[in-house]
Amino acid sequence: MQLFMTGKLADAYTSGAQRAGKVTEAWGAENFYCPNCSSPKLDWLKPGTKANDYCCPSCGFWYQLKSQKTRIASSVTDGAYAAMMEAIRNNRSPNFFFLHYDLATWTVRNLLLVPYFAFPPSAIIKRKPLSATARRAGWVGCNFALNRIPADARISVVAEKQVASPETVREQFQKVKPFEEIPVEQRGWMLEVLNVVRQLGKKEFTNQDVYAFEGHFRELHPNNHFIRDKIRQKLQDLARAGFLIHAGRNDYRVV
Repeated sequence: MQLFMTGKLADAYTSGAQRAGKVTEAWGAENFYCPNCSSPKLDWLKPGTKANDYCCPSCGFWYQLKSQKTRIASSVTDGAYAAMMEAIRNNRSPNFFFLHYDLATWTVRNLLLVPYFAFPPSAIIKRKPLSATARRAGWVGCNFALNRIPADARISVVAEKQVASPETVREQFQKVKPFEEIPVEQRGWMLEVLNVVRQLGKKEFTNQDVYAFEGHFRELHPNNHFIRDKIRQKLQDLARAGFLIHAGRNDYRVV
């Protein structure tokens, strides 16, 4: 993977967004490989292809690139809220590459990959509608709350110009791929509970350790009045899926 982009492609455009989009998408077409299979390339789709920028010619997985000249923080801007939520609920959202580049040198600094099946609905944050005077008055966008996605599924492809090998990226991708087989209606809670488990930073923990985050889950699910029951159920589901080991009635070990 080369870290230098072809900045001269920006010369034909005046809009900052168009300049960045052309340069970064062209770089992706030259450097992206499929983390889901052994394909060394992704096909660059025609401009305007709805919600997708690339497609794997071998396994058919779809990918979208989000690029920015600032560091990738806990929140990343996306498009329409309703469209993203519908895509998640119907298992149709793409896998996402989040790219941080240096504008002065058109150099890749960081690249993060998040599989489509790793987005709980709670990670999609609704923005305020555009004002009545805006060109698209009333339009509602969204942000990705990356800190609500388990660390397992925030796969580092490039970290401060250090490139991970395709083998490492694919291995990490496969570790979280069991979530793809979990029904969408169950997946969100499991991802949220796993995210909290990772935040504990413990190799061994108990139900009580996760119950300590009851207030957090109540904020995410204000209409659920059986939070602890749900946590207990999802810990058991995570153990059955191979992400945890159920070591005792209320005891777990991190795999």
